[in-house]
Amino acid sequence: MHSIAKISIDAMGGDAAPGCVVEGVAEVRRRMGDTARFLLHGDQAELAPLLEATPAAAEVCEIRHTATYVSMGDKPSDALRRSRGSSMWNAVAAVKDGEADVAVSAGNTGALMAISKVVLRMMRNVHRPAIAASWPTPDGHCVVLDVGANVDCAPRQLVEFAIMGEAFHRAVHGQARPAVGLLNVGTEELKGNEVVRAAAQLIKDAKLDLNYAGFVEGDDISLGRVDVVVTDGFTGNVALKTAEGTAKLVAGFLRDALKSDPMAMAGAMLGRGALKRLKDRMDPRSVNGGVFLGLNGAVVKSHGGTDGVGFATALRIAIEMARSDFRDEVGKNLQRLADQPDGAAPVAPAPQPAEAS
Repeated sequence: MHSIAKISIDAMGGDAAPGCVVEGVAEVRRRMGDTARFLLHGDQAELAPLLEATPAAAEVCEIRHTATYVSMGDKPSDALRRSRGSSMWNAVAAVKDGEADVAVSAGNTGALMAISKVVLRMMRNVHRPAIAASWPTPDGHCVVLDVGANVDCAPRQLVEFAIMGEAFHRAVHGQARPAVGLLNVGTEELKGNEVVRAAAQLIKDAKLDLNYAGFVEGDDISLGRVDVVVTDGFTGNVALKTAEGTAKLVAGFLRDALKSDPMAMAGAMLGRGALKRLKDRMDPRSVNGGVFLGLNGAVVKSHGGTDGVGFATALRIAIEMARSDFRDEVGKNLQRLADQPDGAAPVAPAPQPAEAS
């Protein structure tokens, strides 16, 4: 854990790079002060003028020149073969080499995951990495994982996700004892498929240092019933995209309603302060940044279409990760899990549906 975080950035990754990267560095410095230094991997000819025009970023950045980068349209397998020496590869390699604590990129998600796995390798006792995302709730944030890295998961992998998600929530959102739930179709112990019920049993058998709250349902994510929600990547990604779409739909309904007639427009003017606070809470830039968990090093994935404000949020997450004891905490619980016998935990038989009368 370092008092001054060292963040390595793929400065060419993302739709608005490298401009949004430099803007993001300046913005996160404004928010958090001089808490970090940044290595910008990218084209010197493009980055130097941007930094010259943005002194707040220039003072805390160092350029590492490379003329190559991974495009947003590259297939992960193709990108992996051609990416050595690219801005994305070099950003991750700086973490492996000890030059940086965390890597950040808004580039191609599949390529970033593939490169990160090859360069950093998996943590001991972790079978697969997971992508963790933060959801706004009435009282803070709920961390959901996995949101896209693993379509199918075994029970033990879900428990690994629970361990990593709990430590991540504490590191980034400051909750001393985050509550963890398994996403299911109901909260009763006999609900769900064998995988989630086996994972629940394994959590209990492993005697993990985990504040396990049992099964939760989809609406509990936004309601904030627990702090960490664990699921497979297929379900998590669907939930994430559904939430994003719903937020856009509600924002559109509200905008249309406030413009529907002169009285509504007058009310909007009177309530513009409250409406701005609502807009800020619904702004996806305020929760931008998915984290690859389970690697021998931290990697933060920013949304590819974000701007400087959103990229600053991803950088904030990276800084909090760098200043935390995340990996040590994860390692202790992973060892407890590894001490359990191999194979899925026993589960009770699924209830049979009642016959129609």
